[in-house]
Amino acid sequence: MSALNGIRGILFDLDGVFFVGNQMIPGADALIAQLKQKRVPCRYLTNTTTHTRAEIASKLQGMGLPILADEIISTPSAALSYLRHQAYRTCHLLVADSVKQEFEGFPTDDINPDVVVIGDIGDAWNYQLLNKVFLMLKKGAHLIALHKNKFWQTEDGLRMDIGAFVTGLEYVTDIQAVVIGKPSQAFFQMAVEQLNLPASEVLMVGDDIDADVGGAQRAGFKAALVRTGKYREEYAASSRVRPDWIFDSVAALTQLI
Repeated sequence: MSALNGIRGILFDLDGVFFVGNQMIPGADALIAQLKQKRVPCRYLTNTTTHTRAEIASKLQGMGLPILADEIISTPSAALSYLRHQAYRTCHLLVADSVKQEFEGFPTDDINPDVVVIGDIGDAWNYQLLNKVFLMLKKGAHLIALHKNKFWQTEDGLRMDIGAFVTGLEYVTDIQAVVIGKPSQAFFQMAVEQLNLPASEVLMVGDDIDADVGGAQRAGFKAALVRTGKYREEYAASSRVRPDWIFDSVAALTQLI
């Protein structure tokens, strides 16, 4: 991949890069086929916390994107590793019901947990639930956020993400959440270890200039921004983050590898 200045492996965001809603980004399937044909090491990083890796892979394959569950690195799987590493005894999970199976076997406590894990729970957010978590944290529970995204792209436009709820809980408790997903440097490091390449030889491709591009650059990667998904020209222009490359879509990479 000489056109990409010594890049030997690639990390990709998924939502907004390869698809939006249930619609594949045009040309994304051809890129994956080319990457597999040329045996370019790749992993797919997602902050999505509403589906398991198997469910995500099934959706992608249904759209014609041949990505395997083992190639996906998700925040729930990374969070479980973190919980075990930190030797927490119990947790309270605020995640989608299907994602709870990713934490199967880890003890839960809905009254006085060691740690609260926050993911995407859609319309379940309300004042009563936030206050319940607030009281858990005031009693000493730690706070883990599977990500802290500001917003995300749907087929109907931008939607607020869980970062606002996490930030609100931090504000009222004076507790800083441990963020597992992008832009956490530990999350990027987990991915690059699977590629068995130095960070300097890996490219991160995403539609989020903060979490994808900025997070990857702080972790020592090169990073490319795509003008699809949540990308907004005004927002990107006002950011202090400067991508190493900007592409109209992920399909542009087919000309460079």
